[in-house]
Amino acid sequence: MTDAGGVPETEAAPARPAYYAAAPGGWRDWWTLLHPPYTAWHLSYVVIGAALAPRVRLVPLLATLAAFFLAVGLAAHALDEVQGRPLRTRIPGPVLVGVAAVALAAAVGLGVVGVLRVGWPLIPFMVIGPFLVVAYNAELFGGLVHTDAGFAAAWGAFPLLTAYVAQTGTISAGSVLAAAAAFGLSASQRSLSTPARMLRRRTASVSGTVTLADGQSMALDADRLLAPLEKALRALSWSVVLLAAALAVARMS
Repeated sequence: MTDAGGVPETEAAPARPAYYAAAPGGWRDWWTLLHPPYTAWHLSYVVIGAALAPRVRLVPLLATLAAFFLAVGLAAHALDEVQGRPLRTRIPGPVLVGVAAVALAAAVGLGVVGVLRVGWPLIPFMVIGPFLVVAYNAELFGGLVHTDAGFAAAWGAFPLLTAYVAQTGTISAGSVLAAAAAFGLSASQRSLSTPARMLRRRTASVSGTVTLADGQSMALDADRLLAPLEKALRALSWSVVLLAAALAVARMS
C-alpha cells in the first residue's frame, strides 16, 4: 500500500499497548497494570540506595520495597490508567481509584512505622512521596510535575534517596551522586519510552523510506522504528535489576 506520493505505507500501531502487556481481561489486566519491567526497575533503586548504607538492615529494606511497590507499582499505575486508559485494561474505574487509595494509604502507614524507627529525617520523604504519586499521575497543577524531569526525579532519584535515609537516618554525598545517576537512567527511560508509547498507542500508520549513502533504500514501518527503542528499554531494565541484585548479594553475604 502506498500513500498519495507513492511512498510505502504500513500499519504502525501494534496490537498491544506495551511490549509486556498481556491480553485484556481478568488477572492479565492486573499484570499489565503493574508494568512489571518498569516496576522492577524502579524498585531496584530502593535496593541500590539501601546497599549504599554502611550497614544494611533487612527489615527497613523490605519495608521500603513494600512501600514503593504499593505507591508506584499499584497506586501510581492505577491512577495513570484512570487517565484515558492507556493500557486498555477492563478494570472498572472505581476499582482503580479504590486500589490507588488503599495502596497509597498502606504505603503511608509503612512510612509512619519507618519514622518511628528512623526518626524525623524520614518525614519529608513520607510527605513528598504520596504528593508525587498523586500530582504526577493525576497530572495536577496543569501537568507541572508530569514532565520528563518530574518522572526522573519521582521514580529514579527519590526511591534511591528514601531507601538510603530509611537505613541511615541521613543523606550522604555518595547517596546524592547515586540519586543523580538514577535520575539520569530514568530520564533515559523516559526518552525511549515516550516515542515507543506513541508508536504503540497513538499511531495509525507509518510511511516513508530511508535512503542510504550507497543508494539502497528501505521502507520505514512501526516495527523498524519500535525495535531499537524497546530493545534498549529491555536491556536497561534487566541491567538495573541485575545491578541491584548484585549489590544486595554482596552486602547481605
